Amino acid sequence: MTYSKINSSAATGTKNLYGDEISPFSGMCAICIEGCNGLCEIGKSSYRGSEAIYPQPFGKVTAASQKDYPIDYSHFNIMGSASGAKGVEEDSDKAIFTNVNLETCIGKNKSLRLKLPFIIAGLGSTDIARNNWEGLAIGSAISGVILTIGENVCGIDPRSEFDNKGKVVKSPELERRVNLYKEWQQDGYGGIVVQANVEDTRFGVLEYAIEKLGVEIVELKWGQGAKDIGGEIKINNLERAIEIKKRGYIVLPDPLDPDVQRAFHHGDFKEFERHSRIGMVNREDFLKSVEHLRKVGAKYIFLKTGAYRPSDLAKAIKYSSEAGIDLITIDGAGGGTGMSPWRMMNEWGIPTVYLQCLAYNYAKFLDEKGKYVPDMAIAGGFTLEDLIFKGLALGAPYFKAVAMARSPITACMVGKTLSEKIKNNDIPQAVKKYGSDIESIFVEATDLMKEFKEKFNNIPGSAIGLFSYFKRLEQGLKQLMCGARKFALNYIERSDLVALTKEASEISGIPYVMELDREEAKAILEEN
Repeated sequence: MTYSKINSSAATGTKNLYGDEISPFSGMCAICIEGCNGLCEIGKSSYRGSEAIYPQPFGKVTAASQKDYPIDYSHFNIMGSASGAKGVEEDSDKAIFTNVNLETCIGKNKSLRLKLPFIIAGLGSTDIARNNWEGLAIGSAISGVILTIGENVCGIDPRSEFDNKGKVVKSPELERRVNLYKEWQQDGYGGIVVQANVEDTRFGVLEYAIEKLGVEIVELKWGQGAKDIGGEIKINNLERAIEIKKRGYIVLPDPLDPDVQRAFHHGDFKEFERHSRIGMVNREDFLKSVEHLRKVGAKYIFLKTGAYRPSDLAKAIKYSSEAGIDLITIDGAGGGTGMSPWRMMNEWGIPTVYLQCLAYNYAKFLDEKGKYVPDMAIAGGFTLEDLIFKGLALGAPYFKAVAMARSPITACMVGKTLSEKIKNNDIPQAVKKYGSDIESIFVEATDLMKEFKEKFNNIPGSAIGLFSYFKRLEQGLKQLMCGARKFALNYIERSDLVALTKEASEISGIPYVMELDREEAKAILEEN
């Protein structure tokens, strides 16, 4: 069998001429016939070249891998019990799911408070992040979760200003993103994070964010799960492409080339590609970077790493331990993106479950040696409460949160779309059954109106959408935890999971379902 879907995908706008009649290992039609207009990726590449590499249309979609990995979180089930309770009195009138506590504290000093164990991972210079930032910032702030401003925001901001050393001194877009979150942050919960890659480091973005914008949490970026190269966007304006090229980015094709300029004006291609550089990690530079950021005023320092080989994961955890990092976000292969090479997204890196199991083993090794183990968050395809529970349990006690990006953007986009349709009296038939205004269609709107009073009118539909989505996750997670008899996050354990296949058990160390509780069950049966 093949785990991959090759040569045709809605992500790249391609398909096979003969539908399911394909060669499974190549993805080509079993019969490739002369006269075909080139519907598949091979065909599209024959006339659009490298454009066919990326999910389309840029700025309006997010994408995630279609590869069906051998082991994922569906290979584990959550265990419940008929008795007992941890974190609440063993009383049926008190052990109810509404009494589950989902608040958590993370960081070396456990002083970062979250209402929910969620982090919205790095959303940087892509149009889809910029266009949905209002909903992301306000929705995450009022939900009490962490929001991360991803890479390249200052470098792409057309209004950014730089000094004679190439350091950013003003970025209205970064300022907008930071301040919008801070304006709506509630009672000190959550936090806004600014992330930096190679170019951001050269521009001095983190120093600017700390010193000028009052940012307390910064994140060094080694990579992500969607790809093993730097961040990418599309640019549909020649002057912008030239400006970004002059700022030091890699831009393809070269916008300074007269022949390329003529081809662009002629319409031979519609968009330039902007690429970021890959980093070169070493222990000494990493420790120096962390020390430098603390000196310039960073209160918390995070690390984001991707689905690299196991030795790189070991470096991330070991170096972060030595540097006293507050949180490591580990992003597994197959997760989401605003723009990444499609085949790379499907075929590179270590998938989330495998990566988390490795990280658990490395963290446990350091822990048993008495070394500091930073808090961790796992990312890579998390969407609903069952996945969140499994992610927290599989990595317990080291993983304190789950990081998401695509699903929060989806909630924002749907909230924005529906609120606009409500205004225009163009409510979709499937939604009309709930009502005709914001309060009746968005089930959480009434509570938000009660809490924010007249300020509610400033909360956009996109933010209500994100808040409502998180409320669903909150109740769903509480229900699962109640069934597992765990009434606070710190009680979640690996023993709350069972492996449904022997292979899943082998890679994770979670007991196989037919072997779980074997001795305990036998002892019960043998009792007189």
